[in-house]
Amino acid sequence: MAFRDADAEMTPHPRYVVWELTLRCDLHCKHCGSRAGKPRRGELSVDEAREVVAQLAAAGTREVTFIGGEAYLYEGWLELVEAVADAGMAPTMTTGARGVDAELVRKAADAGMKAMSCSIDGLEATHDHLRNLKGSWRRAVDALGHIRDAGMAAHANTQFNRANLDECEALGELFHDRGVRVWQVQLTGPMGRAADEPDLLLQPYQMLELVPRLGRLAERLRPQGLSIEASNNLGYYGPFEKHLRRSHWQGCQAGRFVLGIEANGDVKGCPSLPSAPYVGGNLRDMPLTDILETRRLRFSQDRDLDELWGHCKGCYYAEMCRGGCSWTSHTLLGKRGNMPYCHHRALELQSAGIRERVQWIEAAPGLPFDFGRYELVEEPWPEEADAPTPA
Repeated sequence: MAFRDADAEMTPHPRYVVWELTLRCDLHCKHCGSRAGKPRRGELSVDEAREVVAQLAAAGTREVTFIGGEAYLYEGWLELVEAVADAGMAPTMTTGARGVDAELVRKAADAGMKAMSCSIDGLEATHDHLRNLKGSWRRAVDALGHIRDAGMAAHANTQFNRANLDECEALGELFHDRGVRVWQVQLTGPMGRAADEPDLLLQPYQMLELVPRLGRLAERLRPQGLSIEASNNLGYYGPFEKHLRRSHWQGCQAGRFVLGIEANGDVKGCPSLPSAPYVGGNLRDMPLTDILETRRLRFSQDRDLDELWGHCKGCYYAEMCRGGCSWTSHTLLGKRGNMPYCHHRALELQSAGIRERVQWIEAAPGLPFDFGRYELVEEPWPEEADAPTPA
């Protein structure tokens, strides 16, 4: 086993990178945060992307996840998979899987791909509705088999929202039966096309339903080989945290150990963050090492408790959490530091007979990674609504 320097492991560096190769896409999903469809203007060439691969390897990156749009629609994507593997990093992919057949998967495996994650957002009717294409669910589910047959790890990811909340147990069983090893779960955030669908978003008080259901699933399915892992905007610190994270939530990792690269070379601390407020520089203009030191990339390293507001400001976990997911709070409320989609927070409010509701007040402009604005409404639990029993 290779020796690893413990101090180097803790020093912020882009350990995990999510790289949007193109914004071109063969789906038109209702909840797409990037409004993918047409290629982004000025996308990196293969030669330019190879230089980025070298910079990532030098910076200590371990895994590069290719996304889009659809990464396989980028001409030369297999060359980049091979380049990442040859540089000693693990290439993976997250995909809507419309075009993921046995031949594509075999080529990816031959190039060095280690794992592929299929985005599956419900059972057949729900998924096809969200993806705006009949048959898209079948293609994605079939892709899981192709991935396993090629010797790669088959993963799945799901955005939870009002359309699919009641299907979480059925999805867990589906993924278990299909040999999925890791199921990443998160919430649909109010960005991109999802910003145009306010009725799609879950309400903060629904964490009292979703988190226990996912936690119980995780507790049951992990011994059977399926690991359910909560992403950055679902949590935090409730009684099911130990089942949904490898350790408790340790705050936003954007720019610390996570990095996002857009197809034109723009760099931000997390792939989910909206572009305008968070791009720290472009790889055509600056080396990665310089971009990593810009204020927009260092915000999660340099932030302090003064940034917190609302219920996050006085929270017991404020020192560790620092306001939860920056992406979700910023796209919801216009600034980070107050994250209502928190299981601990919902439990605390419930004990006081209160719940929070998000209310849409301003439309998004219609650009990639854009967002509108919501406000938080705090209200007593309605008499006609039964509060969920505390877990």
